Amino acid sequence: MNRISDLIDLCAQNKKALLYAAAVGLGTLGLGLLLKSLHKKSPRKVSQVGVVSELIIYAVKSCKGLHVQKAECLEMGLKYGELKDRHWLVITEDGHQVTGRQEPRLVLMSVTSSDESLCLKAPDMEELNIPLKLSNKNPIVNCRVWSKDIQGRDCGDEASLWITQYLAGERTYRLVQFESDMKPRRHHEHGSKVVYPDDSPIMLLSEASLEDLNTRLERKATVGNFRPSIVVSGCEAFAEDSWDEIQIGSMRLYRVMACSRCIFTTVDPETGVIDRKEPLETLKSYRLCDPSEKHIYKTAPLFGQYYRVDKTGILQVGDPVYKITY
Repeated sequence: MNRISDLIDLCAQNKKALLYAAAVGLGTLGLGLLLKSLHKKSPRKVSQVGVVSELIIYAVKSCKGLHVQKAECLEMGLKYGELKDRHWLVITEDGHQVTGRQEPRLVLMSVTSSDESLCLKAPDMEELNIPLKLSNKNPIVNCRVWSKDIQGRDCGDEASLWITQYLAGERTYRLVQFESDMKPRRHHEHGSKVVYPDDSPIMLLSEASLEDLNTRLERKATVGNFRPSIVVSGCEAFAEDSWDEIQIGSMRLYRVMACSRCIFTTVDPETGVIDRKEPLETLKSYRLCDPSEKHIYKTAPLFGQYYRVDKTGILQVGDPVYKITY
């Protein structure tokens, strides 16, 4: 009994030490599990799959693409200087988006910028410079982009008159600009934040996929028919269909869905004339979705892949493209 009593006393005297030891043991176990978990999530394989061959920014939705050598990749798309991809939008007076589907000649309108101005150019039109920093007196209007509401600040009557005159239609058109404190749209399928693009901040296409398509066409298509943000060389045709996660420089992209193609692909990027047939009809002959995905893509052919930006950064032409697998 004395031995038992002595043992109880000893335990009582060292209670704090025992509790401390237990805490350390549990902490070590927890740390081990955490490290094991992180190890499981760390990339098992990083392999180069291609090289960035083109970077293209479409400041005004449906305008001519601006090819750049280097760009920032932000959460909602590419940025070059003061130009952000698809952060300007042509709308009708009641706020509905206007794209190359309705007005094909938009693809001939080029956009550049200086430190303070957005510069618009188009065939048979004098260059127009409008402020990048719009006055608070310019009204904020509600716009409709693919059945989703989003705001834009009106760029003024001069811009409206210029675009209306250029498109020479019966309607009056206006130009709006998305500002950083405005609320972006969220895509209904994958939740990516987007401004005025159709489905995601980044669309990627490989040169090989375009080359494969052109072997089937009498009149060759160009990158301009498909309007990607990033073009990749050095891979096989449609390899991008399997790149679920990629890294370019310090940025990381996650694939969210394929790019379904519409009649806009039939607008000739050099003439602004809409064909309404090719290359869309040829794509439909061999690039339709799996039947299990018809509720998403319906009868549209798939060409190129949409990505969300998981990690922002800088990228440039010539950067290697790495596929990350887990």
